[in-house]
Formats: sequence, C-alpha cells, structure tokens
Amino acid sequence: MGKVVVLMMDSFGVGGAKDAFEFGDEGANTFFHIQEEYKNLEIPNLEFLGLGRILEMASGKKASLGGGDKKNTFPSKYGYMCEKSVGKDTISGHWEMAGVVSCKDFGHFKVEYPSFPEELVARICKRAGIEGILGNKGASGTVIIQELGEEHLKTLKPIFYTSADSNLQIACHEEKFGLENLYKLCEIAFEEVKPYNIARVIARPFVGEKSGEFIRTKNRHDYAVAPGGKTILEKVKQSGRKVVGIGKIPDIYAHIGFTKEVKASGLEELWNKTLEETKALEGDGIVFTNFVDFDMNWGHRRDVEGYAKGLEYFDLRLPEIENVLGEDDICFITADHGCDPTYKGTDHTRECVPVIMFGKKVKPCNIGKRDGFADIAETIAEYFGVEGFEGAKAFWDR
Repeated sequence: MGKVVVLMMDSFGVGGAKDAFEFGDEGANTFFHIQEEYKNLEIPNLEFLGLGRILEMASGKKASLGGGDKKNTFPSKYGYMCEKSVGKDTISGHWEMAGVVSCKDFGHFKVEYPSFPEELVARICKRAGIEGILGNKGASGTVIIQELGEEHLKTLKPIFYTSADSNLQIACHEEKFGLENLYKLCEIAFEEVKPYNIARVIARPFVGEKSGEFIRTKNRHDYAVAPGGKTILEKVKQSGRKVVGIGKIPDIYAHIGFTKEVKASGLEELWNKTLEETKALEGDGIVFTNFVDFDMNWGHRRDVEGYAKGLEYFDLRLPEIENVLGEDDICFITADHGCDPTYKGTDHTRECVPVIMFGKKVKPCNIGKRDGFADIAETIAEYFGVEGFEGAKAFWDR
C-alpha cells in the first residue's frame, strides 16, 4: 500500500454517453471538439498515457494532436467511464467516483429572470437583515460581477444568481460587504433552499473598485448537501489513513471524510499544492485535487482556446508527479462530467469521462468501458483493503 493521488479534471468529457439525447446533449464531446478547433493541441504526456485511445473507444473519434516531447514514462491502465447517476452536475459526478450513485436528480432554479421564488428571497432577506438582492437570474459569475459590482458597492445588496447546475450563488465584495458576512448569508440561504432540493449554495467573494476590474478571490466556499452514503474518502479516513482534499473537493463532499483541507485556486497553485501535499503525506492515504478552471473558466464560458491552453499546461506539469510517487503509489486522472465549449448554451454536457491509472508498478492495459464512475472507488477500496461498493468493479483484474 501507499499513496493514492486523484487528479480530477473538472468537465473533461470524451463524448459517447448513450443517454446524451435525454439531456439535450447529443453529439457533445469536450475533448474531441477542443482539439478539432484548436489545431495542433500538444498534450504528449496525456497522449502517452492513453488519452487518444480513450477518445476513440468512447466516441469513435480520433484525436489529431500536435508534437511535443513526452516526459511521463509510467505504464498506465486506461479506459472510459459511463455515469450511472441521473444528473450531469458536479455533485453527482464526484459522489459517484467516490462510490455513491445518485438515483434522484437535484432541484434546479430557472435561469430566466426571476430565478428565485419571491417567498424564498423574502425569507433569506428577513433572516439576514438585508433590504434586497441584485441579479436574480442565471449568469456567468465573472460576467455578473462586472455588470452589477458597482451597484453592489453602492447599496451593499448581495448579487444572487444561478446556473444550469443545482445551485444558488451569492457574490459580494470581500472587503466592503465582508467575507464573514457573506458566509453567514450563505449559511442562511443553504438552510432556506432545502425544501427546493438544491445541491449547493456557493459563496463567491470578489474584490475591485469598478466595472472591468472586479475579480473573484480564492475564498469561494460551497455549502453542499452531504453524500447519500459512505464514500471511499470516509472509509479510508475511518481506517486510520489520511485524506487530503485540495481546492473545492472538501466542499463538494460536505467536508466529510477528510483529515486535511487545503485551499487553492488556479491551475498553477492547484498543481503546486498537489505535489506539496503528496510529498508531505506520511504513511498511506489519499490526495484528491479538483482542477476547476477547466469547467469554471473555460467550459461554461465556451472558451476553446483557454481550455486548450489549460490542457497543455496540465500536461506540462504532469511528469512532476513521477518525482513524488513512491514504488507502490498510484495516480488517477479522470473527470466528473463534460462541458463542451463548442456546444450550445453554457451548461454541462452529458458525456463519458476518461479514467487513467498509472504508477511504477501498474500493469499497463486497456480496461475499456466501465459501467459507472464508482469503479475508481472500488479500486481504491481494494488497494487499501477497506469495504468496497456493491456493483462496482476494480481495475486490477483487467
């Protein structure tokens, strides 16, 4: 036994979901369409680990990638996973890869104005002691703070908005409104949205003085419902091992199953913290990182170039994990859903996701199609010798 590192590329789908039409996502394929539009995408390390073969298996599409020198020499098991959960959101994807399948979808607020029921807004405002809200519609978080940030500074009314995901998001100036005030407001809102079966309330603090200069800070905080069962994270923690969540990972699992939580944002810092925490982890345990930029900054904003450059940066840093993995350690690369930046709208897309497992002692092979994300959880369960997950199959036997 040893360390398990999970690198979760938020929204990096590979097409091929047989039920995509049920979600209005027929033909969506995040990876294929990015490399198709962004010519000569250079991700040699991911390609060496099997990503191109995964795309062809999942969707029948072939990647046309540029050159570049690969530096990752680890053998890998590679395949693709089809989601069992009924949603295509962050919560359901993450829960399932940790062993908990969501059989019922969450509630959603409409993206058209007004997004939130009048009685809900009234209850939140009364409990929080605020006069009203701004926004009240579906929006991109980076766009709406430029649109309403100055009015927010004048009135100190919080900016409420949502997305096609199951959430209520609240943006406030970190200094003028106050970070703790924002957190308290989100705690109230999280209690009030429970009758609507909403998965998350998200605090979105920002700084700046005028439109065009407002930027979000790393002090985002998600208030999420607890997983509907015991995850692999909780089982590993209860076995006496360490579980480190980096970025928004602890929020997604309602802070259940972690021995350490590390704040980080942006690809560079997330990579730095991942390497740092993997090196610092003593004994057996898990380091789990969500690389949210792929989804938040490029997928939802339909930014093909940004997504492609992010992939190239991720690939460039990937060989560094070799230097911090021991003889028996393993690393996973996977995703939670798709978010095709060439597709209609700005929502997630129902897609299969890649799964790559590598390490010094990993026996290379094609593990093919996996019927459920929970196969990752089952593989980790067998690795650490803890209770597994019914209906899931580990990668060791393929």
